[in-house]
Amino acid sequence: MRPLASLACLLLVLVCSGCGGTARLSVRDGTGPRPVLPPPESQLIPTVNVATAVGWPDGAMPTPAPGFAVQAFARGLDHPRWLHVLPNGDVLVAETDAPVRPGDDDGLKGKVMHLLMKRAGSGHPSADRISLLRDADGDGVAETRSMFLSGLHSPFGMALVGDTLYVANADALVRVPYAQDALRIAAEPQQVAALPGGPINHHWTKSLLASRDGARLYVGVGSNSNVGERGMAVEAGRAAIWEIDAATGAHRVFAGGLRNPVGMDWQPDSGALWVAVNERDELGDDLVPDYMTAVREGGFYGWPYSYYGPHVDARVKPPRPDLVAQALVPDYALGPHTASLGLAFYTGTLLPARYRGGAFVGQHGSWNRRPFSGYRVVFVPFANGQPAGPPEEVLTGFLDDAGQARGRPVGVAVARDGALLVADDVGGAVWRLVPARP
Repeated sequence: MRPLASLACLLLVLVCSGCGGTARLSVRDGTGPRPVLPPPESQLIPTVNVATAVGWPDGAMPTPAPGFAVQAFARGLDHPRWLHVLPNGDVLVAETDAPVRPGDDDGLKGKVMHLLMKRAGSGHPSADRISLLRDADGDGVAETRSMFLSGLHSPFGMALVGDTLYVANADALVRVPYAQDALRIAAEPQQVAALPGGPINHHWTKSLLASRDGARLYVGVGSNSNVGERGMAVEAGRAAIWEIDAATGAHRVFAGGLRNPVGMDWQPDSGALWVAVNERDELGDDLVPDYMTAVREGGFYGWPYSYYGPHVDARVKPPRPDLVAQALVPDYALGPHTASLGLAFYTGTLLPARYRGGAFVGQHGSWNRRPFSGYRVVFVPFANGQPAGPPEEVLTGFLDDAGQARGRPVGVAVARDGALLVADDVGGAVWRLVPARP
């Protein structure tokens, strides 16, 4: 019966790919400090519109905005998702994918979702490694690539504090000793703290950011479902940012109600912690916008009971009006279903001065909106520590003319020389964006 069930799921995927609605608003309508939030739609079959992953043809690259140039810093990587730049300029890249999650495939919906993710370029066996890329001659291309650290479990976030490198696996925060200019770490990773994992681990990525003094580590832990449909017992400790004591491993929830908090960074002017959050699905093609926000300590941001403050999600039972009343409104919407994952504030000097202090955001791209949204890297200008204008496209061209995904941008980071680095998991590359030469 298993082959027949797989065939039925495949047929359902093909049928559903043409199902659902169409957006009535533009992505720009769902962007900024006051996004348009239309009434939620009740769809018998939610929109399924997946861009089939095909990779980059020979010689092809993303399209930079006017005034920029792009080149491949590294190619041929195995699903590169996240980046971390070391003080000596070496670049660490997490080559990773979802861990084996038997509980996440339960039921017909789970199996269909798994097939959809494979079609979108994910759901393959994880390389489970961190590679080191070194550009010793400064030509913008990494001529050295080494397998830096193995023995990991779907690694994602990385943070260097002194001579200790921390890595957020799908189920644990671990650490290893680091020596400057090392090409490989042979030490076994040691656990600092367990993180929510288990057989479901629906949002498995665990982002990581160290405090300024290195004493505390902040980990983004996504929810185990779309809107709590698996029951809230499996959501314990999830949909939250954890604060972990680096010395003892003791932790607390720093902020909650964040469906899938991914990219995190310190805003250089205000010093505030900002995070990019993926919001919920299946309320229509125009809901709910993903967002980035300054994170208030002890704050609650609504998931799953509401979105954008008081907007109640009627699907969640039982309701919690007490928590809805506490829900904070995010600072800045990034468009519906854009899957905004990467977040990095610009602190370099290579780009023009207007970029300093603003945020670059990697938008991985939609699978449940028609037409597509995301599949690009944008820049949001900041002034006095707050967003100060609409997002500007800086890197596009990830979709071809047939709507297939040649690449999908994920993590973004600022290189030591001030270039912007972009991890492209479907394209197997790290792209380097710099000002165009006159």
